[in-house]
Amino acid sequence: MFTLRCTKKLLTRLGPKVTLGEATPTTGLGDWYANLLYRPGSQVVLFVNERSLLPVLVPASPSGGLVLRCREATAELLLNLGVPATVVEAEAREMEEVRIGETASRRVLGSMNDFAYLMDAYRGDPLALGAIAMKLAATPCGPIGMKHPADVAVEMLVGGSVH
Repeated sequence: MFTLRCTKKLLTRLGPKVTLGEATPTTGLGDWYANLLYRPGSQVVLFVNERSLLPVLVPASPSGGLVLRCREATAELLLNLGVPATVVEAEAREMEEVRIGETASRRVLGSMNDFAYLMDAYRGDPLALGAIAMKLAATPCGPIGMKHPADVAVEMLVGGSVH
């Protein structure tokens, strides 16, 4: 279980049917933040993990399957980072139950803005969203001591670097 903390822009997109609530996370990575971004010809949702700042990107439509796409993209990214499949499966299982909440950390929002800015570098690049997320995950981030979000996430889940 975790709380998906959405920006106002994304909450508006999700509509009034969303019930806000928060939960103590049972996932290894903890809560996630999400924001709706506009790329040329498409809309994407940028998910950023609160503790590791690991970024995940998924298409924004349809909004009904957004959490499922986040879980699947997170699992794929973690596997690509070398996290053992059993650990990834356990994390994905814990991500099945989600609460939707409002943003609560300026630190994470600032990092999301940095990632959105960096994504502009790939504007004309036909990279898949997963490949862009991998590049962003290798970006040193000040709020985590200039570590890479990928390294922090791996360390959180398996106690050390595996890639």
